[in-house]
Amino acid sequence: MPDQNTPKIAIVTGGSRGLGRNTVLNLAKRGIDSIFTYHSNRAEADQVVAAVREAGRNAGRNAIAIQLDTANTASFDTFTQNVRDALSKLGAERFDFLVNNAGTSLHKAFHETTEAELDAVYAVHFKGVFFLTQKLLPLINDGGRIVNISSGLARFSFPGSSAYACMKGAVEVLTRYLAKELGERRITVNTVAPGAIATDFSGGMVRDNPDLNKLIAGMTSLGRVGHPDDIGPMIAALLSEDNRWVNAQRIEVSGGMII
Repeated sequence: MPDQNTPKIAIVTGGSRGLGRNTVLNLAKRGIDSIFTYHSNRAEADQVVAAVREAGRNAGRNAIAIQLDTANTASFDTFTQNVRDALSKLGAERFDFLVNNAGTSLHKAFHETTEAELDAVYAVHFKGVFFLTQKLLPLINDGGRIVNISSGLARFSFPGSSAYACMKGAVEVLTRYLAKELGERRITVNTVAPGAIATDFSGGMVRDNPDLNKLIAGMTSLGRVGHPDDIGPMIAALLSEDNRWVNAQRIEVSGGMII
């Protein structure tokens, strides 16, 4: 790791909205700059950049947004060069934290799921995570940290989530292998598995459907659905030096959902 006084830098995929946005903002509050990706909405990404500068104004924090489709592995070389350029703007050659957060949803019964739909979920949630992490490894500092985002659905079963949940299960296995193989570089790798969160994910179904919201709240020990502010601070805390000895773990952040 660089000198402890050197500002840390995180890369967060899918950082323009939802949990990714909340993570970027909470990292800024902790004095960490971010390079984050967005899929297509540049205006939304620019709003996050402005919010980071506001959230981290006392520490002079910054964020840089880069367009990326995490399903398109052919674009990863170009993205990596864009990361190098962004790091240079931040006065660095390497970064410290990688949060593989970008994702899409698929809610469809097993017997109705098509091969194309399965391939699309695979490309974003597993293949993209696998090869983007591989591509960025030369740029992450020794002693850095990687967080892969999974889901409570990899632990419990909820009808219509088989394809999505299987890919998250694969990410959890990948996390343990990465923790083992990157141990020589003192890079920790963990999984954070949120429960149902009220965002625009899945068309805002948890946030905007009162019946579903009530159903999930009834399944959760703390009696409500999750919110982005329940997740972003936790991820930021996991990346802190206080949690340097946490490695190869699956940490569910669900308020006690279906226990």
